[in-house]
Amino acid sequence: MNPNLKKRLLGLLLAFFFCFLGTSVAKGQVPFMPDELRLFQGQNSQINLTLPVQAEVSVDRPDVIRLNGGESSSMRVSLGDPLKLSSLNSGEAKLRMKLFGQIPLKTVKVNVIPDLKVIPGGQTIGVKVKSAGILVVGHHQVNTDNSKISPGEVAGIQVGDLITHINKVELKDVKEVGEIVEKSGDVKKPLKITYKRKGKEYFTSLNPAYDKEDKAWRMGLYIRDSAAGVGTLTFFAPEHKVYGALGHVITDMSTQTPIVVGSGEILQSSVTSISKSESGEPGEKRAHFLKEGRTLGNIERNTHFGIFGKMPENPEHSVYNKPIPVAFSEEVKEGPAEILTVVEGQRVERFKVEIVHVSRQSAPETKGLVIRITDPRLIEKTGGIVQGMSGSPIIQNGKLIGAVTHVFVNDPRSGYGCFIEWMLQDAGILQGNKNASQNLKAS
Repeated sequence: MNPNLKKRLLGLLLAFFFCFLGTSVAKGQVPFMPDELRLFQGQNSQINLTLPVQAEVSVDRPDVIRLNGGESSSMRVSLGDPLKLSSLNSGEAKLRMKLFGQIPLKTVKVNVIPDLKVIPGGQTIGVKVKSAGILVVGHHQVNTDNSKISPGEVAGIQVGDLITHINKVELKDVKEVGEIVEKSGDVKKPLKITYKRKGKEYFTSLNPAYDKEDKAWRMGLYIRDSAAGVGTLTFFAPEHKVYGALGHVITDMSTQTPIVVGSGEILQSSVTSISKSESGEPGEKRAHFLKEGRTLGNIERNTHFGIFGKMPENPEHSVYNKPIPVAFSEEVKEGPAEILTVVEGQRVERFKVEIVHVSRQSAPETKGLVIRITDPRLIEKTGGIVQGMSGSPIIQNGKLIGAVTHVFVNDPRSGYGCFIEWMLQDAGILQGNKNASQNLKAS
């Protein structure tokens, strides 16, 4: 064929394609071809392509993925045909699409990740956490002979600061502070304070003041080293012996600053009653730690996506006794789903919800999902989402997709959820952006 004629025909074909594309955009039918696709090993996926003509599709790593249900490494896709992928082994492959067998249309990177399945939770758990230091939760005025003064405030220590050392002694218990301050006051020597503020370390000197009413030396600070509460277990990963819970960070109730974990544990807990949620007034689960209950696991991390640690075995009362697949954020769809949670005693139950909005997130962010409780039984029992329900796993199409995190105060039947993949990253069992969640601001 004449080279000039060939070029003209090619140009006409391209013009036809782009005219079709423009028409599709006008009608709201943009061809969906992602730049990157993630699959778990052994998982099948389907891409629905809206193409104007037949396209040639090929894979450079047939040992990683195969096309058309695992039968081939190249194929032709006609107008409106779905493209089916089968993942065989972990690794990266490239999916190349060409129009008319010659014109490069799209290259999609396919990342196949080793298979990961976890057991969804739903159990109510008791949470006890001790901070890695002494948290400053307020200032108070010491009554001296001459005036009222807060030595801690004078020294520049602020509410929310974490005191880690006094006179180079590492602080592990709030009970240690009184004795150190008393000795310093008796010899009239200033305390050498090491503290952290927003992750940065600072140093200051603090001169204790003698309280004439209490007859004791004081720093003029309200301090605390521990917190306790109730939440919900989200998942247990049997192969890794780790768990995730809550779906959001634990903050100090006075300062609203995230607690830096020194140590902690989760325990068996039983729901005794529920205060129902109403518009403007979130309800709560009332629960107690079981006296005969054992410690379920430790707490190693407190992140924006929950608490994480080691747990030797799956707790009792699970709805699922075997692991199920997890979903990447891009797999989650608006529509029906269910949550697992406890409303009485220790029995985990299924409840229907609707996912009404999905935020497309390429990096860890909170509030990825908006959910609405639709189950009449749960609405009757709780009024919607209540405190203590955070961490309740969300299941869609047989996969664990996320966890309940927050309630809408003025609409307690609705609330936020986070994607499960961000929790799995913070648990250390799914590869991802290690620094992304550390840069998040508390919601």
